[in-house]
Amino acid sequence: MTAARKQELLARHRRRKRFLVLVSLLALLAVGGVYAWWLPPLLVLAGWIAHEAWFADHLFYSPRVDYAYDFPAATPCMEVVLADGELSLPAALPGGETLILEVRLRSRPLGYLFDPHVIIGDDRQDFERAACGRRYLNLSGQAARLASGRLPIVARHCTLAAPARLYVLANPDYTQERLLLVAPHADDAELAAFGLYSRAREVRIVTLTQGEVEAGGYRRLGLDKAQAARLKGRLRTWDSLAVPLWGGVAQQHCVQLGYYCLQLPAMLAAPEQVFPSRESGEGDIRPARRHNALALPADGDGLPTGANLIADLVAVLEHFRPRVVVMPHPELDPHPDHVAGAAALVKAIGQVRVRPELALLYANHLHDNDRWPMGPAGGGIALPPALTALPADGVWSPCLSPAEQIDKALALAMQHDLQGALPGKARLRRLIQSLLAGRRWPATGDNEFFRKAVRRHELFWVRRLER
Repeated sequence: MTAARKQELLARHRRRKRFLVLVSLLALLAVGGVYAWWLPPLLVLAGWIAHEAWFADHLFYSPRVDYAYDFPAATPCMEVVLADGELSLPAALPGGETLILEVRLRSRPLGYLFDPHVIIGDDRQDFERAACGRRYLNLSGQAARLASGRLPIVARHCTLAAPARLYVLANPDYTQERLLLVAPHADDAELAAFGLYSRAREVRIVTLTQGEVEAGGYRRLGLDKAQAARLKGRLRTWDSLAVPLWGGVAQQHCVQLGYYCLQLPAMLAAPEQVFPSRESGEGDIRPARRHNALALPADGDGLPTGANLIADLVAVLEHFRPRVVVMPHPELDPHPDHVAGAAALVKAIGQVRVRPELALLYANHLHDNDRWPMGPAGGGIALPPALTALPADGVWSPCLSPAEQIDKALALAMQHDLQGALPGKARLRRLIQSLLAGRRWPATGDNEFFRKAVRRHELFWVRRLER
C-alpha cells in the first residue's frame, strides 16, 4: 500500500466524519427546538467525549475481516488445543524460536468499548475494538512453557474459537551475522531494531536523511522556518550518530548520508535531478557527513540526487559486505521515505559484487492502523493487519528482557524528534480514554512510539534476496 493510498484513506475518513458531524448538529438543533435550549449543548459535549473515548482511532478497514498471512511452504504447522483457559499441544513442539498462533477471534459486547486482548502466560496482546476474524498471536519466548505441558491463555472482551494453528519458524541467531541496518531517518533504527543491534556481533547503521522537516517547534527559539529546519536537521543528524552508542554501536560504525526528508521518492524517479530540502533551503549534503568515518562518492559534489544515493549505498555495501540487511518492509510500511529507501537499497544491492543473502524487514508505520502494535507498552507484538496477500516471508521475533526494554525506551528518549510535551488536546484525549476505555501509556515518554515500540518482542520478516 502506497503513501498516496494512506492519504486517500485518511481523506475519506475525514469526509465521513464531517458528514456525521453535520448530520448530528442538524439533529441536535431539531431536538433543542422541540425540548429545551440546553439539551443540544449537553448532547454535543457527551458526543465529543464519546468520540474521544471510542471513535478517535484511525482504523481504515473493517475490524471484522480476516488477516491474510502465508508462511514459507516448509513451515511446520500443528493444530493446538484451546480448552479451559489453557493452550496445549497434541504432539512434541518442532524446533524453532518464533511461534505464531493463528486463531479465530470474536469480540464480546464489551469488546466494542474496551480493547479486546489475549493474555498468554505473562504476556498480553491487544486487537481492534469489535475485532472478528483470523488473527495471529506471537508466542515467541513461550516455547519452554508450552512444551512443558499447558500454557495459560485467557481472552478478555473476546472469545477464541477452535481450531487454532501454531506455526513454528526456525531462524539462526541473526545477531551473529554481519548486519547492515538501513534507517531512512534518525530513530528508525531504534524503533525497529534497538534490541537487535545492541546484541549484534558486527553491525553498521546507515541513515539516509537528515529528517529536517516539520520543525515548527523550534521556531519558539526565535528562528524562521528555514533556520528551524536547519537546526532540526543538525540535531537529528547528531542523533543518528550518537544514540546508537547507548546500544554499543560506536560512532565510527554509523554513517549519515545527509539527504533531505520526503525527497527520496522524487530522487529515485529522476536520478540526475537535484532535490534540495523543502524547508531548510539547503542543497549541499556534505555538512551532514562531516563526522562519517567512511568516504562516499557523493562527498565530491554534495548534490542530493538519486544517482548519488545509489552510489553511496553501493559504496557502503561494497565496503562492509553484510550478509544480512535490515530495512523497511516495502509492502507494509507506507512512509514515502521508507518505501523509496527500501527500493534504493534493493537497486544498490543489484550493483554490488558480493551481495547480501537475506533481508530482515521491519514496519514502523502502517497505512491503515495508527495504533499497531496495539495495547500497552511491554506487551508482545501480534502480527499487524494484512488484508491483502503478502509475500510468504519467514518471521523472526526475538524477545527483549525488561532491562533491555528500559534501555530501548531511554534510547528513544534521546531522540529529539520523540521529545516534547504532548499537545493539550491529545493529553485530554488520553485522560478520557484512560478513564472510560481503560487504556494506559508508559511513564518513559509521551510520544506514541514509547507505547508502540517498547515491547517484549521485536518483529522482522525474513526475505531471501535474489542473487
